[in-house]
Amino acid sequence: MATALRPMDKPQTGGGSSLSGKDVLSDLDLSVENLEAILHTAQAMKRAPKRFAKVLEGRYLALLFEKPSLRTRLTFELAIQQLGGDSVNYAGPIGDREPVKDVARNLERWVHGIVARVFAQSTVEELAQWAKVPVINALSDLYHPCQILADVLTLKEHFGRLGGLKLAFVGDGNNVANSLMLTAGRLGVHVAVATPESYQPDAAMVEKARETGAITVTPDPREALENADAVYTDVWTSMGQEAEAEQRTQLFAPYQVNAQLLAQAKPKAVFMHCLPAKRGQEVTDEVMECAQSVAFDQAENRLHAQKALLALLLK
Repeated sequence: MATALRPMDKPQTGGGSSLSGKDVLSDLDLSVENLEAILHTAQAMKRAPKRFAKVLEGRYLALLFEKPSLRTRLTFELAIQQLGGDSVNYAGPIGDREPVKDVARNLERWVHGIVARVFAQSTVEELAQWAKVPVINALSDLYHPCQILADVLTLKEHFGRLGGLKLAFVGDGNNVANSLMLTAGRLGVHVAVATPESYQPDAAMVEKARETGAITVTPDPREALENADAVYTDVWTSMGQEAEAEQRTQLFAPYQVNAQLLAQAKPKAVFMHCLPAKRGQEVTDEVMECAQSVAFDQAENRLHAQKALLALLLK
């Protein structure tokens, strides 16, 4: 089988203290120790960016984007530049013109790492299987680990801690919900996910998250928001699901984060969104613009969290 031919000189993913040279294909490729190191490094970079201006000097990364992107693409480009490196970009389907394994083996000859925003998790996994350089999942159908690094950084900045917080995620049990359960849960955040029963996160994913974190899954958004320190939502219809948009809009209407629903959380609860937001659908304009919203802090922290991740992976 092809998996037996994976290059053996690339460090394997998973636990351990060092991130150097590893792939980050899912949240679980980052140990708790790795996560804490990323957060510490991101905070240091945010405070004194000039200290890290040559960390990636002479390093080049390939950015592969099957999906349109504002935050992910620009923050990765800026992160690489601010650390003294450079990037090359490719937009479009990966594996159409030539096999993914050939793409991977071309890129490994030219660059020091690959960042891929893809439709299918299998694409980023195949890139990692064949490329000897680190591969970072910048979003797939199953996970969004880079977004959640920014999210936990934002929570830590706002509350001064992560342990003991409760975060309510309301809407579709999608890749963001998966990554929140797997990452925030391991860092001591109680993650409560409220979705219609037919759109709950995959049961196996929930059970995996419950092995190391406090996870609640419920169809009742009010239950999820009870005593919540943070309320998080995402679009109801992701790219590739456009044919389901009308059905989803009707089904998810009770899960809209409006002033009335936000009031079910703690009085000083923050509102979070990974953006882009469809105002008037999953969130009202009033909530997006309220003083409790930290959505744009999250967007800013994509830059700092990804700088830290890149520095630790490519050191």
